[in-house]
Amino acid sequence: MLLLGPSDPLPARPRRVLVAGVAGSGKTTLATVLADRLDLRRIELDALHHGPQWTPRPEFVADVTRLTEDPGWVTEWQHGQVRRLLLDRADTLVWLDHPRSLVMRRVVVRTLRRWALREELWNGNREPPLRTVFTDPDHIIRWAWRGHARMAQRMAAVLASQPAQPSNTDPSNTDGPNTDGLNTDGLTVVRLSGQRQVNAWLAGPVRALAGTGLTRE
Repeated sequence: MLLLGPSDPLPARPRRVLVAGVAGSGKTTLATVLADRLDLRRIELDALHHGPQWTPRPEFVADVTRLTEDPGWVTEWQHGQVRRLLLDRADTLVWLDHPRSLVMRRVVVRTLRRWALREELWNGNREPPLRTVFTDPDHIIRWAWRGHARMAQRMAAVLASQPAQPSNTDPSNTDGPNTDGLNTDGLTVVRLSGQRQVNAWLAGPVRALAGTGLTRE
């Protein structure tokens, strides 16, 4: 596993990319940008997962399994039923490790905008009444608050699954246990904290690779 920051060159052109982060971190936005700049298929997991009335689609796992057999794609790293499958197939994992204050501000503003404009999300779904933030423990705003700590724990498990090799250190000085049976051999992890680092990564390492290598079929 290779652990990189916003200015570190990518070792190769990413082909199968996951974007990890809590709700409100900008996963969907970044995944869409990467799909365009790297000419990769965009797979939106929420569109595959949510059926009418927010009911999970029974075909979800089968659809994700089939779509991620393709040689090139970018998607969000979420939904427990497919998270292990996605990690096994990815070559690059971009971790949006933003401060909780930033993601909560974003998710609140996004929720209010979607509710006020009655935006249609996936398969006819819309944001529920605002009062449900107090009555529904899984409301997206409360989910984002709890999810911030869970994402940190999840990524700690990924980084501990094999010795992570920071780009500017001697790999012989890194050590770590194999945990949770995660297969991260050959995985490149890019850790970005704050929108400035996201912008710097897109303008630097990603731009350097854009327009070269694999093209989408």
